[in-house]
This record gives sequence, structure tokens and C-alpha cells, in this order.
Amino acid sequence: MTSSGGYAYGYLGSCIPFIGALAMYLLGTMGKIPMKLAIFFAFLIAGVWWLAVTIPLLKNYRQTHFVEHQKSAALKESFSRLGRTLSRMYRDEKHIFCFLLAFFFYIDGVYTIIDEAVAIGTSLGLDTTGLLVVLLLTQVVAFAFATLFGKLSEKYNTISLISVCIFGYFGVAILALFMHTLWQFGIMAFVVGMFQGAIQALSRSYYASIIPAESSGEYFGIYDICGKGASFVGTMLIAITVSITGSINISVAALGILFVIGFLLLRRSAVHAKNRKQ
Repeated sequence: MTSSGGYAYGYLGSCIPFIGALAMYLLGTMGKIPMKLAIFFAFLIAGVWWLAVTIPLLKNYRQTHFVEHQKSAALKESFSRLGRTLSRMYRDEKHIFCFLLAFFFYIDGVYTIIDEAVAIGTSLGLDTTGLLVVLLLTQVVAFAFATLFGKLSEKYNTISLISVCIFGYFGVAILALFMHTLWQFGIMAFVVGMFQGAIQALSRSYYASIIPAESSGEYFGIYDICGKGASFVGTMLIAITVSITGSINISVAALGILFVIGFLLLRRSAVHAKNRKQ
């Protein structure tokens, strides 16, 4: 529930600098202010926003689980700890290892679809202003459904809810095959918003519940590597598919492969977790 709330209000809060930047862009396109100045103010708004919301975190946050700083051979020790943690996962914590593999694939599909939404909208004739408005509305939808899924997680199994989100994104990938109008793009953007914040929050919440709390720092370090490091897979798949077919729609549909792999690994993780409890 905490993760869902964090993601939900993060999406809602992001609308504030987004609206400010959008207003600057519109003023620039209407000729009210020079476009270069509009872009400068848009970046300035984003920078001030990040600074403002970071200060309370720096003042009030206290980390309880961390590794003491090594005075010597810090780099070597970091890689040694990483190797020991991965070895322990593979040997004794297969439910965590399989979940990270599942996360690696399905979250890359999520991020790639979000990135390619702009390309799809452009190919359908949506101008820059229209794309920005659609992306803004997606943030609002993400807030609402991240909150909803947070409440559902109190009653239903988290793995089942993550599976629902994966199937939702798989549906988006298949929908891309038949997308030829702006109203269809609007439906896709809405569905993406439905599951965007939810799958991120539920994944983080579930992962936090299965890792040892005393080692949460290094475990979440690996989690972030899997999330950010996976970004090349979907992009590579898009590039290969577009070069073969010449269609952005087919390339987005090909991302369904990542969600199928992610779902199968997620179920495998659930089986290992169940066997571990027995």
C-alpha cells in the first residue's frame, strides 16, 4: 500500500511541472514569448520542482539498513558483495531470482511501450500539443489506478495483481496491431495509464516483502539494475522488427513476447515461493 501511494502521488505531483512546462510550450507556439525562452522556462520549472520535493527527503529520511563505507578496496568489495548476493539468490532464494528475471522482461516491455507511444501518436497524425495533453491525462489515470490497485492489494494476492497488469500490457501490445485512428490511440493511452503506476508499485512492494530486510540496500540495488538495465531489450526488439516490417504497429505488438516471458517467470517465482513455505 505504501509503494502504491508513493507512485500514485508521484504521478499526480508530476502533473504540476508538466502543466507549467506545457503552458510555456503553448506560449511559445502562439508567439507570445520566444520558443527558446519557453523551453528554458520549461526546464527551469522542472528543475525547481525536483529541488523543492527533494529538500524534505534529504532533511527527514533516515536509512536503517545499509552497508558501512569501506575505507579501502571499496570497488572490489562492492563487486564481491554483488557476486555473493547473486550466488545466494540463485542457490537458496530462487523465488527472488526468478522474480528479478520476470521483472527484467516485463518492466522493459512497459517502459518501451511508454516510449513508443509518442512514435505511434505521431504516425497517426497527432501533433506535439496533442501528444503532451494525452501524456498528461495518462499521468492522471496512472494516479487513480495506482491508488485502486493499492487498495486491491490489501484483499488480493500481489502476484495475481501483477499478472493482471502484465496481461493488460500484453493486450496493449496486441491492440497496437489494429491501431489506425486517434481514438484508438486514446484508448491505448488510457489502458497504459491504468496499469503503468500499478505494475511499478506492486512489483516494488512484492519484492520488498520477499527480500531480507537487513540486506535491502544491496537487493534493491540489483532490482534497480534489472529495471534500468533491461531498457535495451525492448528497444532492440523494436529496431529489429521495424527494420524487417517497416511498421511501428507490428514492432509494438512484438513486445508481447516480453510480457509472455515475464509472466511465465513470475509464475515460476510463485511456485518457488510456495515450495519454500512448505
